[in-house]
Amino acid sequence: MNKVLMADIATFVSRFDLADRVQDASFLITGGTGLIGSILTHCLLALNRNVHITLPVRNVEKAFSMFDSKEQKNLTIIATDLISFLENLKEPYDYIVHCASPTAGVYMEEHPAETYTLAIESTRLLLEYMRRYTVQSMIYVSSLEYYGQNMDDRWIKEDFLGYVDTTSSRSCYPLGKRSAEYLCTAYAKEYAVPAKIARPTQTFGAGISPEDNRVFAQFAKSVIRGKDIVLHTTGLSAKPYCYTIDCVSAILYILLRGEKGEAYNVANEDTYISIRDMAYFLRDKFAPDINVQIEQHDNIGYAPITKLHLSTEKLRNLGWKNHYDLTEMYSRLLESIK
Repeated sequence: MNKVLMADIATFVSRFDLADRVQDASFLITGGTGLIGSILTHCLLALNRNVHITLPVRNVEKAFSMFDSKEQKNLTIIATDLISFLENLKEPYDYIVHCASPTAGVYMEEHPAETYTLAIESTRLLLEYMRRYTVQSMIYVSSLEYYGQNMDDRWIKEDFLGYVDTTSSRSCYPLGKRSAEYLCTAYAKEYAVPAKIARPTQTFGAGISPEDNRVFAQFAKSVIRGKDIVLHTTGLSAKPYCYTIDCVSAILYILLRGEKGEAYNVANEDTYISIRDMAYFLRDKFAPDINVQIEQHDNIGYAPITKLHLSTEKLRNLGWKNHYDLTEMYSRLLESIK
């Protein structure tokens, strides 16, 4: 683990005021080798509250490489196909965090059926499990892509619903998220299952995979290499961002304090910016000698143009606060990559 991420986790531990709520708790975390799932796991273990975590993963070697020997004492890492694992799930858990989801746009374009059905079937199996076993709380980690397209700068609260092109293969992701969310709401209302929903904006920070090719990672690598930032879209889409540690904190606040069946936006409202403006922001702040170029390409997995100015009022009413602005987010990301 690099020192930036270690410092981030130590900061989380010093600030997180709900640690006593997870004393001696058992967690099931899907997507535990992804960015959010892995840092959530690090943070929970660092609380030193005798938390035990089960991670069903496809790549067990990758999972073991992400967690040190001290952490592994409280981890159960299982090499498995997620659906098979959930179909046979019988072990009791206090809390479930369902993070598993593809994140690469190219994969979504090439595998729309798998992307869509994984979201629905994995969530349904977890909700059915919760009908049979006593679980204190579950959170489904959704996405701001749930909202679809919006073309103005209005505040986006949790009841907003924008346009999604149902003929586009790339729509498998937002449509899958919408369907999985509805399952959580339906089970909460019909069966009183304590399922909650987090809708994180794009989240980044120390600990991203070297192979991560999302826009924020491409921009950061260009800055470090002293190479021009190249946009493959118009860059007009706009959204806020969230630092990894703030996102983990928000997920736990929703898990422990949120209302069943309810969804909560997760973002730093003050970071709302277009992709194009973020490229110039990075150049001006961190690499004034490079340029920003726009070279548009089609059909490479990017979401359609949209503006999602997320309101986090509902989340803040649970007592959550964000701590990292855009400058510090990128400063820590760049230091971590270096």
